[in-house]
Formats: sequence, structure tokens, C-alpha cells
Amino acid sequence: MTSFISRRRFLSQGGILAGGALGAPLLSACGGAGGAAPAVTASDSERPQLLSGLQFGDVTADQAIIWSRSDRVARMIVEYDTSERFANASRIVGPYASADSDFTTRVDLSGLPPGQSVFVRVRYVDPDNGRIESETLAGQFRTMPAADGKRAVRFHWSGDNAGQGWGINPDFGGVKIYEAMRRRDPDFFIHNGDTIYADGPIAAEQKAENGRIWKSLVTEEVSKVAETLKEYRGRHAYNTLDLNFRKFAAQVPQIWQWDDHEVSNNYSGSKDLSADPRYTEKNVATLAARGRRAFLEYAPMRYYKQSEPQRIYRSLAYGPLLDVFVLDMRSYRGPNSANLQNVEDAASAFLGSAQVDWLIAALKASTATWKVIAADMPISLQVGDGKNAQGQAMWEAVANGDDGAPLGRELEMARLLKSIKAVANVVWITTDVHYCAAHYYDPAKARFADFAPFWEFVAGPMNAGSFGPGKLDQTFGPTAVFSKSPPLQNSSPFAGFQFFGEVRIDPQSKALTVELLDLDGVSQFSKTLAPGGV
Repeated sequence: MTSFISRRRFLSQGGILAGGALGAPLLSACGGAGGAAPAVTASDSERPQLLSGLQFGDVTADQAIIWSRSDRVARMIVEYDTSERFANASRIVGPYASADSDFTTRVDLSGLPPGQSVFVRVRYVDPDNGRIESETLAGQFRTMPAADGKRAVRFHWSGDNAGQGWGINPDFGGVKIYEAMRRRDPDFFIHNGDTIYADGPIAAEQKAENGRIWKSLVTEEVSKVAETLKEYRGRHAYNTLDLNFRKFAAQVPQIWQWDDHEVSNNYSGSKDLSADPRYTEKNVATLAARGRRAFLEYAPMRYYKQSEPQRIYRSLAYGPLLDVFVLDMRSYRGPNSANLQNVEDAASAFLGSAQVDWLIAALKASTATWKVIAADMPISLQVGDGKNAQGQAMWEAVANGDDGAPLGRELEMARLLKSIKAVANVVWITTDVHYCAAHYYDPAKARFADFAPFWEFVAGPMNAGSFGPGKLDQTFGPTAVFSKSPPLQNSSPFAGFQFFGEVRIDPQSKALTVELLDLDGVSQFSKTLAPGGV
């Protein structure tokens, strides 16, 4: 029988998920750089505990989300300053942590100075005795450059975390890719989706290639497929046990989007779980509601106040050099099907009409030199989803395995690409397929040619099985200029085929360079694009 360890017990034992050590405290003690000691002496059982670290998200030139999590009802207190001495700190009395949000809380800072380092301290206060406080967590981030665009912009992206049963392995050093990225100190990180694998149970041991054994930390919530809200929340909380992630998140702001595994494999509204014995709850809409709620609770993202407050697609401005457009390829898609419809409608939807119209308008309105589209799935890689009752292949992404004129979800993509043909300097980044690649889309080689040429770069996974390479559908004329994938499908992180991408924009030349790097931060491929065309 698997022996589960609770998050609270693991942290109380001084668990450190890096280098296989179990010894020094995971969280900094109170006092010193971490903040003043509590006003009264209280036992750990009396004090709120911060079980999931500190995160920053959706940072712009003057805004930032500050996220953390208590273990009980308590009030969030945020202090911030442009000096690590906190000599002129601002203090915000934030919201109460409660069970309604799994004790997660966030504060949306505004009026921040552009192009500055911002130092942050977070603690929680007992609601009945303001002198009983948690320890204080400290972190820092950089706001985006000022309007003069004199500072370079540099960010990372990847996705696919703790998939295929490859969980947090203390003996391996935890999720090492987070430390590789942190050391490069990017301005921000885009998590392209599959932030969790709700449908992938994690066992204490799993066989890897060459007879090796992968040993994972296991909690109750990750030991089976997620069905209840508690289990979905537990999946997200599990990832925060890794020290590499906690160090990374306290330094590098994040932009989260979601994909299928936040709910279940190849999730769409038509997903049929009736034959899957792992699920007691067969209603996909119920699972999706629980998965989305847990994702929004744990994602350090800004909530919307319009008619769709849970909207995930959004754009963020990073000065005159960069606008980022974050897509949602899950919430509005039609059923996964043979993907051969000849009209653009609800059945062939992928982004959905409203999101496509928003993206077209936002790209046309952008005055930034570069427009980066963060997509949770690639455009032309063939990603299958089994077969239908007639024996036809069904498809999970845009491509349908037919190299001819656009059909099915390709119709929506064709309209989008045609509509933004005159928009200069559009680059796509994506993940999902568990290997890294660089794709060049050339209308001269395409069956549908009414678009401007562009690049799509693929990076991932972060701590999951490695696969690939995939086959490219030729409707939009892609060429795999580069790809790197494992010789053995579902290779463990031991094999090293874990990848992230880095984008750098030079403020003088305004050139954009994309680099694909491995688990240890070693470069695998680099491409520099000049502004004004590719």
C-alpha cells in the first residue's frame, strides 16, 4: 500500500525537494530579510502556515498579482517597496483566506513604477488575534520596461508538468527545469498549459528506461484521477511542494493558460468517460467546472470584471517592444471529431468566434514591435484522439491529417491568418506535444496561401513523459526547421528530453531571438528574426 504524506507533515519535517535532501527548513524563518517576528509567541499549531509559497503573475509596467495560500482562515498582509530594506514600504491589508478558495488569496497591485525591481513580503494574520501571525515570505520581481523601450525584454515558456506519472522526485533534484530557468532570471514565464495532469495518477515508484526506477513524492490527491474539487485542488497544491518551483515563483512572474489535463485527457465538452473505470463521476461538464475552479484559484492571474469573469484568454503589454496574447483553446471548442466540416460553425470551433474576433482586433490595434501569441496547442501538428464509430481518425488540435484546403477547425485558423496578414512581426509559441521544435509557415508551400509567413516555436515538457516527433499537416505550409525528441516514447525526465524556450528582444535592433533549451539550460536551437518581416 502506498504511504501518503500530507503537505503539512512534509513541510513540518523540513522537506526540501531539491538534490534529494530532507533537512533544512523549506521556508525562511521569520526575522531578517523575511520580515519581523510575530508580535506574540505562538506555537506552530496556533499560527497560520503558508503551505504553497508565494507567486507573482500577470505583471505589466504598473500592475502585478501577488498570490499565496494559508492553511486556515487568516488575513493576507502584503508589503512592497522598490528597496529590499523596505524603508518606504507600502502595506496592503488584503482578503481573508477561506475554505471557499482553498485558502488561496491574491492582491492586485497597481500604480507600480515601470522598469523597477519590486520587493514583496507576505504574511497571514489570525482573524481573532491580530498579534498571531504566520512567518513572512519574501520575494521580488521586475515590472516591465517604461515606454522608452530602452531595456531588453526576455521571457521563457514551457508546459506539461508532472505528467504520465513522473511526479516530483527528490532523488532527482525535484523539478529541475524551474531552477534552470530561474538562474537565467527572465522577466516572466508563460506556462502554456497542462499545469497539472488531473487524469494521471502518480505512484511512489515507476519504471523508467534502462531499468531505472523513478521515485515520486505522493499525496492522497495525486494517487488517483481527480474527480472532486478537493482532488483538483490537491493536484495544484502538489506542484507547490517542489522547492525549485517555490524559488522560481518567488522571483519570476508567471502567465498561466490551461489545456486539457487541467480537466482530463483530450478534454472537450463532448468527452465521453462512460467506459473509463477510473472515473466515478462521468459528467465531463461537472469535472470541467471543478477543474476550472481549482485552476483559477491556484493561477496567479488577474480576474476579469466583465460578463465573463472566469475568462482565461487575455493580452498583456510589455512596453513598445512586446505585446503577449494568451489564448484559450479549450473553453470554446466544438467536439473532437474527424474535423472535416466544410463550414465554420459551433461544431468546427476551436478558439470560438468571439475569441477569434478579439484576437484579430487586438493584433491589428497593437503598436508593439512584436506580437507573441501564446497557444496551448500547435497549429499544424497532427494530434490524434482515437477513432469514431465509422473508423475515422478524430483530432484533438487544429490539423485534421488532410493536406488539402482548410476544413473543420482549419477554417477558423484560415480566417484568423488571413485577417492578420498585414500585421507585422507575429510569432507563435506553444507546448502540448512533449518535445521541442521550430516550424516555419510558408504560404508558397501551403494549400491555403492567403497569409503572411510566420514562425511557430514549440517547447516542453517540464516534468513529464517525452514524446515525438509529430507529423505536420501541410494545409498551411509548415516546415520543421528543427526538432528534438526522444528515441523512446514516454521517456522519463531521467532521459533529459525536457525543454523550455527563451525569447529575447534587443532594444536597439529590435530583433527577436528565440532559443530552445534543455533541462540543464543547454541551448538546442536558436533563431533570430529581424523586425518588419520574417
